[in-house]
Amino acid sequence: MPERARESARAVVRTVVEELERKLAHRTRATLTGALDRSARISRPRHRDIDWNRTIRANLKNYLPAYRTVVPERLIGHGRAAQSVRKEVVLCIDQSGSMAASVVYASVFGAVLASLRAIDTRLVVFDTAVVDLTDRLDDPVDVLFGTQLGGGTDINRALAYCQSRITRPAETVVVLVSDLYEGGIRDEMLKRVAAMKASGVQFVTLLALSDEGAPAYDREHAAALAALDAPAFACTPDLFPDVMAAALEKRPLPIPDMAEQR
Repeated sequence: MPERARESARAVVRTVVEELERKLAHRTRATLTGALDRSARISRPRHRDIDWNRTIRANLKNYLPAYRTVVPERLIGHGRAAQSVRKEVVLCIDQSGSMAASVVYASVFGAVLASLRAIDTRLVVFDTAVVDLTDRLDDPVDVLFGTQLGGGTDINRALAYCQSRITRPAETVVVLVSDLYEGGIRDEMLKRVAAMKASGVQFVTLLALSDEGAPAYDREHAAALAALDAPAFACTPDLFPDVMAAALEKRPLPIPDMAEQR
């Protein structure tokens, strides 16, 4: 891909990253960066950890009418949790031949997630082979837009690899970007998704888009995933921040009406 096109892609990724980070609720950001343990109160808090409501109440006796202010003789603050809890996102991106029309769409979403500072991201791309590109995520745009495997599709094999790398299922979101035209073992693929869901993993499938922006996917497999409470839907870049924020916070996903997209 020409460098000018890559710079355009980076600009899109930066915009979506900023929007996604903005939309993450406060409690999720706190979890990602070191949650505040509000049950623990400390007397010498850092400025950002001061509980101003409790501090003011504790110092009302120091109110100076002439200055209409309270002198905070005693500070009360929140203690920080001893260990931060980071979310993990496993990106599993289909780069088979049938995804050719959707490679830019898939790569932008992949690069966005790989660029988030507060998330541990694993990047896996596949066709009939599986390649882990996690150690090359310094420039996710360059990695994703520069890698195209082509060939057939083995989603089951790719998910087996991703599943083997999950160590904290309750804190993990698996994002499969695919058209779901499975060339591997369909029943095994569905059993694998069900097992990940049962362990606590959040599982989302973003379907391929055609050049016209319409969903292009195997509807039978999408319905089977939906029956496992693993939604599969097409997602445009403007909806992507809302979808990922909801997945990271374990809220219901804002799934678009697929009938309107056909």
